Amino acid sequence: MRRPAATGLRLPVGVAGTGVHIPERVVTNAELTRELDTTDAWIRERTGIRERRFLPDGQTTSDMCVAAAEAALTDAGVTADRIDAVIVATFTQDQPLPSTALMVKERIGAHCAIPLDLNQAACAGGVYGLWIGGHLLQNEALSHVLVIGAECLSRVTDPLDRATRVFFGDAAGAAVLSRTRAGHGILSWHIGSRLSHAVEIPAGGTRLPPSATTLADREHFLKMDGRAVWKEATEQLPASVETAVESAGFGVSDIDRFIFHQANLNIVKEAMRALGQPMDKAAVSVDRLGNTGAATIFIGLHESLAGGRVRPGDLVAISAIGAGFLWGTLCVRHWGEDGPARRNP
Repeated sequence: MRRPAATGLRLPVGVAGTGVHIPERVVTNAELTRELDTTDAWIRERTGIRERRFLPDGQTTSDMCVAAAEAALTDAGVTADRIDAVIVATFTQDQPLPSTALMVKERIGAHCAIPLDLNQAACAGGVYGLWIGGHLLQNEALSHVLVIGAECLSRVTDPLDRATRVFFGDAAGAAVLSRTRAGHGILSWHIGSRLSHAVEIPAGGTRLPPSATTLADREHFLKMDGRAVWKEATEQLPASVETAVESAGFGVSDIDRFIFHQANLNIVKEAMRALGQPMDKAAVSVDRLGNTGAATIFIGLHESLAGGRVRPGDLVAISAIGAGFLWGTLCVRHWGEDGPARRNP
């Protein structure tokens, strides 16, 4: 299903602060090739990835969420007790129940916040979470929404499957959304979807409940058709960006920074080529972190702000596609120095 682009929020909402958590353990291509039938050269050529991070045993997705959230709150100059909603986008939650968002809000002390979980938006979860957060803040009784994207993908990829294992890494990112002045924040958006099982975890639900057979068949691991992902991503991401940007009244060349979800580096390069934009306008983390799922767009935004690649008044296109397929783009004008706090790079 495709939806047209939409323009503007009645009450303008922007990003007040960001934070990330990147696990310390570095997993190089060389380490993976000890168990997989592949080479460092093959991985680099096909994915652009040279290393990724894996979460240590004993730590969980919610641990990463808490670390990223606390960093974002500090950056925004907002205390946890002022947060009205906590949105967590992940399909690698600690456990099916209870709510990951509820776990996080309790641990950070956001005791008055509404916990909301986006469990099946996959790599599009960051964009969807920001979109939902912006709309929650149209309620004038709410002031701040914390949006988190996190994945522990090392726990759901098959260590014996070259088609998935080399692509993914673990990380979390977060953003605090607050209202800003007119003409800033989220200016427009485009959302689309089309049902596909090209990326899926087949077992663990009501269709294939956990059993000795599903375990033996390795059906609880992520499965991915790489060709289908390439086709959908390279078609939908540029088109979604163009639609959202035009809806805001701009041209693609007006965008100062492109922050794409990064299934692999070649998809980002192809999207930028299709948009006719130089690659140096795109945030890149996939080469050193791998595909970090719902965390990716938060990492790109955080690093772009901290590195001075997004400055006050800049236009930013944030675009992602995930399993489903679900995709979407936000066109954002960074509010800059009139925000509640400024970043220390």
